[in-house]
Formats: sequence, C-alpha cells, structure tokens
Amino acid sequence: MAVAAPAPHRAVVEHLVRQAVYAKLGKPLPRTASGLNPLIVNISARHCHLTPEAVEALFGKGHKLTVHKWLYQEGQFAAKETVTLIGPRSRVISNLRILGPCRNLNQVELAYTDSIALGFDIPLRASGDVKGTPGAMLMGPAGFFEMSDGVIRALRHAHLSPADAEFYGVKHGDFMKLKIGGDCAISLEKMLCRVDKSFKLEVHIDTDEGNACNLQPDTSVELVK
Repeated sequence: MAVAAPAPHRAVVEHLVRQAVYAKLGKPLPRTASGLNPLIVNISARHCHLTPEAVEALFGKGHKLTVHKWLYQEGQFAAKETVTLIGPRSRVISNLRILGPCRNLNQVELAYTDSIALGFDIPLRASGDVKGTPGAMLMGPAGFFEMSDGVIRALRHAHLSPADAEFYGVKHGDFMKLKIGGDCAISLEKMLCRVDKSFKLEVHIDTDEGNACNLQPDTSVELVK
C-alpha cells in the first residue's frame, strides 16, 4: 500500500502563497525569495525552555516532554505540557507552552505586553543570555519550580545555515533587516543572525511585532543586509 507523502510545513505553504501573490501582481520576487531556500517568517508566541530537572519538579520524577507539534527547525517541538507562570505581583499566565527538547538552562520568552501584564521589567536579550535577568515561579501539576533568572524578551533573529549566511553575505552575530510589506508595512532593524549547520532559514519575531505589521500568509517579506 502506498504511503502518502507528509504534508508540507505550514510555513512553506505560506511562502508559496507569497510567491503566488507576487506573480499575480506582476512584481519581481525580492532577492531573498529567489535564494537557496524559502524565507520563512514565523511569530514566536510566549513560551519557555526547561532543563530536565525543572520538568521533573513540575511534572514528576522521570517525566519526559511529549510532542504536541513539530516546529520548523529540525528536532524542535511544542510540547503537550504547559505550565503556569507567576509574576512579581501574583499575576499569572496559564498554559505557557514548553518547547522541547530540554535544554541546559531555564528560559521564559515573553513579549513586552506580556511582561507589562505580569509586572515584569524584562530586558531584550539573545536566547541563552540570561545573566542578570528577572526570575519567576513556575507551577505544574506536580509542584513548583523557582527560576532565579531567565525571563527575557527574545531579540528578533534569523536562523541561517552556513549556505544561507553565504548567500546573504553575513556571519553569526551579524545583524540584518526584515522588510515587511502590506497595509501595515514596517521595517524591523537589528535582526540577529544565528548561523548553524543544523538550521533551516527562518526568521522569528514575537507577537507584538507580528501584530504591529499584521503579518499574514500573503504578506511580502524580504531579509536584507
């Protein structure tokens, strides 16, 4: 019996929609859309990354994260497990999604509007740069876990393979610019380049940024140096 081919990732479908819109309007594709790989722009909603020790404290000894949905980057997934984040003035965000697999540090990524609602004063940081950042209390079905630091607003960034980085003429740690079209067209500066051989070309912006430009599947996007 023939096995059906897996459906393309939603982000790839959105890229194809953008290409079709350019063609319908008779506009040439931007250079970034004609590169080695499709330019994928995804909105990264609030979430957390946890160590195995934190997962066990929140969900019980020996608990392992389970896959809810695979993400665009290979091996990365949104877990079925969620936690409650407790802010400085006992304000909470429930159902905060955990992204897997587990990491070697604990980190919560929020948009500024989230932090205001919770009473946090969070810095803008690259992922993993948590020194001197606020901590928080997490609550799960099996208990609590106190983070001494790690609550940030993630710096907008682009994942690039070495071949993608060569195409755009950038290296790890450089900054680029994301031009977003549509009725709410904006240009996002200081797009951090993260280069690794395991990465697929993808830009991450947060919910505040996505709402500001009303990012849709047919919105034109261009990554420039």
